Amino acid sequence: MKRMLQFFFLLLIAGPVLAAGRLADVEIHDRASGRTLPVYESGGHWFVAGRSGSEYQVTIRNRDRGDLLAVVSVDGVNVVTGESAASAQSGYVIERGRPLSIAGWRKSLEKIAAFYFTDLGDSYAARTGRPDNVGVIGVALFRRKPEPLAELLEQPRSRAQAAGSASDSAPRSAPPPAAEKKAEKKIGTGHGRSQNALARYVEFERDSDQPAEVIAIHYDTYANLVARGVIREERNLPSPFPGGFVADPPERG
Repeated sequence: MKRMLQFFFLLLIAGPVLAAGRLADVEIHDRASGRTLPVYESGGHWFVAGRSGSEYQVTIRNRDRGDLLAVVSVDGVNVVTGESAASAQSGYVIERGRPLSIAGWRKSLEKIAAFYFTDLGDSYAARTGRPDNVGVIGVALFRRKPEPLAELLEQPRSRAQAAGSASDSAPRSAPPPAAEKKAEKKIGTGHGRSQNALARYVEFERDSDQPAEVIAIHYDTYANLVARGVIREERNLPSPFPGGFVADPPERG
């Protein structure tokens, strides 16, 4: 029985999942279809396949025992301030047990510019002279320092100095490309249409200078991820139940 249970558990965790993270679930949603993009694991990294022209949002669901500060970057750029990203910068506070969806670059306390997958040259990072880190969404999570009667709020104002967690964010070698697959041009995240998205400044004191967790989700086109060996395409296997009725066989010649 023990061997059967272990085998069943391995079956459950095999294949793509819908979220990454431990303190919080981080999901990427296609806004047009409402679909959560599958997350693939390869070489110790997480990947999603984006489609050029599609708007998307990052949803962070707080699973921890208290509030979390999420410093979020896209293509190496802080989504709130537009600075080259560092975990010491501003972000969003997510209440315990609650989700927060981030659908664009913050332009003011009232407006955002929507995220959308686009050609590398059209990405916001490339257009602002920072193309080196295009293709990754980062979330650095901090716990709130315990204090009496702490308010549950939505966005931080404090900027305590901190550095990224080397154990969580250290780069590893990517899988070798599959020679038989043709890669497409790399994609990035564009600076899209203006939308309403209210926010406000609040206080948040971090309990540590180091993030409690750093989550990185890399993205590229489906074809490129297949070419790199991140996604393994299923072969066209015969179907046991193709449907229909029994037809007469052709006459023997």
